[in-house]
Amino acid sequence: MTAPGRRSSTFTRLLRHGFTDPSAAERLLDGPELAPVRNDPVLLEALGATADPDLALHGLVRLLEAQPTPAARRELLDTLIAAKPLRDRLLGVLGASAALADHLARHSGDWQALVQYEPRDLHPGVREFERGLAEADDPVSLRVAYRRCLLSIAARDVCGTIDVAQTAAELADLATATLRAALALAGAAAPEDTALCRLAVIAMGKCGGHELNYVSDVDVIFVGESTEGADEGKALRAATRLASHMMRICSETTVEGSIWAVDANLRPEGRNGPLVRTLSSHVAYYQRWAKTWEFQALLKAKPVAGDPELGEQYLAAVEPMVWHAAERDNFVPDVQKMRRRVVENIPAAELDRELKLGPGGLRDVEFAVQLLQLVHGRADATLRSGTTLDALQALAAGGYIGRADAVQLDDAYRFLRSLEHRIQLYRLRRTHLVPEDEADLRRLGRSLGLRTDPAAELRREWRRHTGVVRRLHEKLFYRPLLDAVAQLAPGEARLSPEAARERLVALGYADPAAALRHLEALASGVSRKAAIQRTLLPVLLGWFADSADPDAGLLNFRKVSDALGKTPWYLRLLRDEGAAAENLARVLSAGRLAPDLLMRAPEAVALLGDGDGGSGLEPRGRAPLEQEILAAVGRAGSAEHAVTAARGVRRRELFRTTAADIVDSYGTEANPAVPDQGALVDRVGGAVSDLTAATLAGTLRAVVRAGWGDTLPTRFAVIGMGRFGGHELGYGSDADVLFVHEPRDGVDEREAADAANKVVAEMRRLLQLPSADPPLLIDADLRPEGKSGPLVRTLKSYEAYYRRWSLVWESQALLRAEPVAGDEDLAARFMELADPLRYPAEGLGEDAVREIRRLKARMESERLPRGVDPKLHTKLGPGGLSDVEWTVQLFQMRHGWVEPGLRTTRTREALAAARAAELISGEDAAILDEAWVLATRVRNAVMLVRGRAGDTFPSDSRELTAVGRYLGYGGGHGGDMLDDYRRTTRRARAVVEELFYGA
Repeated sequence: MTAPGRRSSTFTRLLRHGFTDPSAAERLLDGPELAPVRNDPVLLEALGATADPDLALHGLVRLLEAQPTPAARRELLDTLIAAKPLRDRLLGVLGASAALADHLARHSGDWQALVQYEPRDLHPGVREFERGLAEADDPVSLRVAYRRCLLSIAARDVCGTIDVAQTAAELADLATATLRAALALAGAAAPEDTALCRLAVIAMGKCGGHELNYVSDVDVIFVGESTEGADEGKALRAATRLASHMMRICSETTVEGSIWAVDANLRPEGRNGPLVRTLSSHVAYYQRWAKTWEFQALLKAKPVAGDPELGEQYLAAVEPMVWHAAERDNFVPDVQKMRRRVVENIPAAELDRELKLGPGGLRDVEFAVQLLQLVHGRADATLRSGTTLDALQALAAGGYIGRADAVQLDDAYRFLRSLEHRIQLYRLRRTHLVPEDEADLRRLGRSLGLRTDPAAELRREWRRHTGVVRRLHEKLFYRPLLDAVAQLAPGEARLSPEAARERLVALGYADPAAALRHLEALASGVSRKAAIQRTLLPVLLGWFADSADPDAGLLNFRKVSDALGKTPWYLRLLRDEGAAAENLARVLSAGRLAPDLLMRAPEAVALLGDGDGGSGLEPRGRAPLEQEILAAVGRAGSAEHAVTAARGVRRRELFRTTAADIVDSYGTEANPAVPDQGALVDRVGGAVSDLTAATLAGTLRAVVRAGWGDTLPTRFAVIGMGRFGGHELGYGSDADVLFVHEPRDGVDEREAADAANKVVAEMRRLLQLPSADPPLLIDADLRPEGKSGPLVRTLKSYEAYYRRWSLVWESQALLRAEPVAGDEDLAARFMELADPLRYPAEGLGEDAVREIRRLKARMESERLPRGVDPKLHTKLGPGGLSDVEWTVQLFQMRHGWVEPGLRTTRTREALAAARAAELISGEDAAILDEAWVLATRVRNAVMLVRGRAGDTFPSDSRELTAVGRYLGYGGGHGGDMLDDYRRTTRRARAVVEELFYGA
């Protein structure tokens, strides 16, 4: 019996070495098993270095008791004391895992698997593990061999020989070797099935991602094909039997327990689908039926067992679909929905302890990384790793995640995975819950190197890392504005009001007090809306500051948020689609027109985030617009309501066009390249012209329906003229038109004329009803006899007039004539009437040319507003729109009868045709084209900025700056813009003097 004094000394030493039950430990040390080494200080020191010295000592005694002979026990003790590597490995495992201690007590010789300590033993792969499992010839022996291999991984893990990423990789390799061994056992039991089929096992989830846990379901998908000459149906049934047997071998519980569950629920149709499918069946399913989450899951797919060729064929077939998943409709919302569903399924009592699925847990890191991979991996193959930490490193290297953010995520993920490993290692049970018991927390803390107050330190570190993950997950997953840099310092929230005002002034805000009020209104409170806006505002403030009017941008954002802030999709749009938030910021700070349109139709903000690059901003063609408006008109109860509905469509589509114009003119951080200026002009002109035509068609339908039902007594057509007919309408342009009608068979001409005039009058009345929308004014002054002539004529009346009285300017006006609404046959016959007039067979005589020149000079002198600098007037000034258009039209009238390319209503097309026909040099054509495009862009910019039409540059400095930003000039370069405009138009005027005036 031990003397009391000695006992007291040992008791103290045990406390100092970390034992929590020194009395029990002392009894074990005094037992016969440890008698030879009870006084050896090496043993106590080694036990004290483990995660749980009491557990390690108890496991060691059990292992010694299990040795078959005294000699075997002595060999173990001698090796333990003499060999530090074995001592650290064995005691480290015994102090961290009661389950592996149980295994060693049952299989007392397996401790020798830890003796080897050579470089080749440090990082075994699939082949080494296959050798370790090679002797297993039944499910029970396979379990024993699996635990023996697992023991070696755990030993290297707890000793720090391998890090958490290497541990996870080795666990995945061991799982791969085990699946192969289990499949081999299943095949040996049914060789007739093996002869009928080829079977490939595709690992998914953490096994496929080469980052498995100690205890986890191993997710798989099975692909089967028939062998040559075998019936496909029989082959699939054989493959299903093999797959099912393989799953049972791994999953069923025997005297040696189970290995892990093999889960095939990620297969097409889940539990409801066949366990094994052919490759073509897999491909057909993914092409037609798969949901977004299924492509996300396939990101980690990896062939691991069975037929390797078939496995690679499967991977080659599905990979392209994986990397186009982000192009699917509702991609980001689908990914979010899946993440939310996971969180919602966590019991409330476990939410704060859930290490994997809870807020700030492992899944947050994985989902954020996977989302960014799917979004950017389409174009960047370096991001296509199934391993989370490798993918995170690639995202940082590619600039998709800030390096500081990536380092923090990497650290947090490693800590959380290490904690998860240690929790599972203790009992080898599948769990992700952090224990509540202090002893368990102490053991876990010590296993992670925390020694002062292990339980308290562990809690602090765990909360710190989950806080980091939660913050970065919110930033990177729910708000992936990846390349944005906040313009306010990290301590901004602690700035004094005065310091905040100074900062806003530095950012270009003219009214910082108002800006602070807006920020407070947007970001204060604990609502979800306020929380999301708090994450957005630093970035939005920077984008607003990059505009000509930051104050207007912030004010408009507040208005939109007040209108839509309670609408879930609005916050989701800004949070999830980086382009949407930036596009909205650009639009809201670019002037008055687009924000005014948006305020009257706030739901149109959804257009800003429709896919990459804002594909929702692509203008719609005339046919779908007209179809939508006519359908809305058909549902309306009156002509007034019908036109209101048509105006609603027009308002939304005008916003679409203005927003696209602004976004493309300014460029974005994601897409800084600005498209060709001419292409921008053509797109706006075509979109506004198509929209105007569709609106007139709807108005015409409403008028006819209200007054006459389905059929008007006379055929009626609207002919677009001027910029309308030329597909060149600007945001503030009137719609020049001619109205033509033709009585239907059996209808009195007076009745037909009365009906036609009523239609015109009612159309004009309805379109002039008071509205806050940009006006749509019908201008019929280009009709025969001008304002003195009737608003509408029959086709015969037009023919008679043009034959007897037409002036040269009226023939010139017809160059832009194009049907826009009404009876197509009647419009076509009007165009047949117009063609000989606008493209005269013998060209123009000198008298006609002189008359055109005279009219042009008269227009310049009489219509130019007083007090305006002629050189800056975009329409009538030298080198402006009128100069270019009249020059091109002179070419058309002179040569259109022999040059088919000139027979177009579009100015730029006609100019290109004149160049192709060598009527103008390439250099002169380019000069005229540049001037025309620039002048058109200026007019569009003025309307966008001021909200009302104008033909000259604004005088207000801020408005002038905004026009400059639209045209690609930075702040402070308004003078350069004006100089460039004068220079461009001066060159164009020189060409006009030569080609039009014959100078």
